[in-house]
Amino acid sequence: MNIKQEVLAVLDEILSLNGRSASFSENTPLLGAIPELDSMAVVAVITTLEERFGFSIDDDEIDGATFATVGSLSEFVERKVAA
Repeated sequence: MNIKQEVLAVLDEILSLNGRSASFSENTPLLGAIPELDSMAVVAVITTLEERFGFSIDDDEIDGATFATVGSLSEFVERKVAA
Protein backbone atom coordinates (compact mmCIF):
# COMPACT_ATOMS: atom_id res chain seq x y z
CA MET A 1 0.00 0.00 0.00
CA ASN A 2 1.33 3.41 -0.95
CA ILE A 3 0.41 5.56 2.04
CA LYS A 4 1.12 8.87 0.32
CA GLN A 5 -1.21 7.97 -2.57
CA GLU A 6 -3.91 6.88 -0.11
CA VAL A 7 -3.55 10.14 1.83
CA LEU A 8 -3.84 12.09 -1.43
CA ALA A 9 -6.94 10.09 -2.34
CA VAL A 10 -8.51 10.95 1.04
CA LEU A 11 -7.69 14.64 0.57
CA ASP A 12 -9.10 14.59 -2.96
CA GLU A 13 -12.28 12.87 -1.81
CA ILE A 14 -12.97 14.88 1.35
CA LEU A 15 -12.00 18.26 -0.08
CA SER A 16 -13.71 17.62 -3.45
CA LEU A 17 -10.52 18.54 -5.30
CA ASN A 18 -11.60 16.73 -8.48
CA GLY A 19 -8.17 15.22 -9.08
CA ARG A 20 -6.10 18.29 -8.16
CA SER A 21 -4.29 16.27 -5.49
CA ALA A 22 -2.57 14.24 -8.24
CA SER A 23 -0.21 17.19 -8.77
CA PHE A 24 0.64 17.51 -5.05
CA SER A 25 4.18 16.69 -3.92
CA GLU A 26 5.61 15.98 -0.46
CA ASN A 27 6.25 19.72 -0.06
CA THR A 28 2.79 20.90 -1.09
CA PRO A 29 1.44 23.05 1.76
CA LEU A 30 -1.97 22.10 3.11
CA LEU A 31 -3.29 24.03 6.12
CA GLY A 32 -3.71 27.66 5.15
CA ALA A 33 -2.84 27.00 1.50
CA ILE A 34 -5.85 24.99 0.37
CA PRO A 35 -9.07 26.94 0.98
CA GLU A 36 -11.14 23.76 1.11
CA LEU A 37 -9.14 22.53 4.13
CA ASP A 38 -11.04 24.30 6.90
CA SER A 39 -11.60 23.08 10.46
CA MET A 40 -14.55 20.89 9.53
CA ALA A 41 -12.62 19.35 6.65
CA VAL A 42 -9.70 18.58 8.99
CA VAL A 43 -12.09 16.59 11.21
CA ALA A 44 -13.47 14.75 8.17
CA VAL A 45 -9.93 13.95 6.93
CA ILE A 46 -8.92 12.63 10.36
CA THR A 47 -12.04 10.47 10.60
CA THR A 48 -11.56 9.09 7.10
CA LEU A 49 -7.87 8.31 7.73
CA GLU A 50 -8.84 6.45 10.92
CA GLU A 51 -11.42 4.40 9.03
CA ARG A 52 -9.28 3.72 5.96
CA PHE A 53 -6.11 2.74 7.83
CA GLY A 54 -7.70 1.19 10.93
CA PHE A 55 -6.09 3.27 13.65
CA SER A 56 -7.29 5.79 16.21
CA ILE A 57 -5.98 9.33 16.64
CA ASP A 58 -6.11 10.96 20.07
CA ASP A 59 -6.71 14.71 20.25
CA ASP A 60 -3.28 15.36 21.76
CA GLU A 61 -1.49 13.50 18.93
CA ILE A 62 -2.33 15.98 16.23
CA ASP A 63 -1.64 19.67 15.72
CA GLY A 64 -1.23 22.17 12.91
CA ALA A 65 2.23 20.82 12.03
CA THR A 66 0.65 17.48 11.11
CA PHE A 67 -1.32 19.23 8.35
CA ALA A 68 1.52 21.55 7.28
CA THR A 69 2.36 19.64 4.09
CA VAL A 70 1.42 16.49 2.22
CA GLY A 71 4.68 15.00 3.49
CA SER A 72 4.01 15.78 7.16
CA LEU A 73 0.52 14.29 6.95
CA SER A 74 1.79 11.19 5.12
CA GLU A 75 4.58 10.72 7.70
CA PHE A 76 2.04 10.97 10.52
CA VAL A 77 -0.11 8.28 8.88
CA GLU A 78 2.97 6.08 8.30
CA ARG A 79 3.88 6.31 12.01
CA LYS A 80 0.31 5.44 13.04
CA VAL A 81 0.17 2.45 10.67
CA ALA A 82 3.54 1.17 11.92
CA ALA A 83 2.53 1.45 15.61
